[in-house]
Amino acid sequence: MTDLNINAGRARQRGPATTETRQHIAVALGLALLVAGVLVVIAVLPAEFAVDPTGIGAKLGLLDLGTVGKQVAELNASTSATGGQAALIVPQEKPFNHETVDFTLPPKGTIEYKYRLEKGESLLYSWKATTAVNFEFHAEPDGAPRGYAQSYEKSSGAGASGTLTAPFPGIHGWYWENTGDQPVTVTLTSAGFYNLAHEFHADGSVRNKSFP
Repeated sequence: MTDLNINAGRARQRGPATTETRQHIAVALGLALLVAGVLVVIAVLPAEFAVDPTGIGAKLGLLDLGTVGKQVAELNASTSATGGQAALIVPQEKPFNHETVDFTLPPKGTIEYKYRLEKGESLLYSWKATTAVNFEFHAEPDGAPRGYAQSYEKSSGAGASGTLTAPFPGIHGWYWENTGDQPVTVTLTSAGFYNLAHEFHADGSVRNKSFP
């Protein structure tokens, strides 16, 4: 038998076995891809992305992991967008101060009280009056024309509370007006890194108060 006939015979012998092997490999690969796809749907999507199309992830407790992970990712994204910790912490060289002060407004009387704040400094406040008064929470920016004021809130009521972060350097505070026929007492409680306050009276006099 010639070498050509021998090689042809060997090729015929290998042919069916090679085809069968390839079929086995293809089936195994298909099964592996199928299993991987099922695992992605059942485990990975709920645990990583809080997506649970089959409902099995919730039963296995994986959906909770995905929900927490999504919340953490959103929190990290929002923190990065605002500059991280640098945007949350504002170091202060001045000491922290707080006070509670009372003002008695005669009938038809007015008074203003403002704190000196630099840009970015915060003021925590709460005030209440024995009866409703007209009030305006406003500021006078440094360098502004005489008589100019930036209004934050203007209304009437017997109290308000909140936090102000100064958008610019200047004096920031309240104007109260008693529109009634009886005296009214306004009590203000505040805290912050202010070191100076100004009390403006209707007669034009000003009382300055320094803090440590």
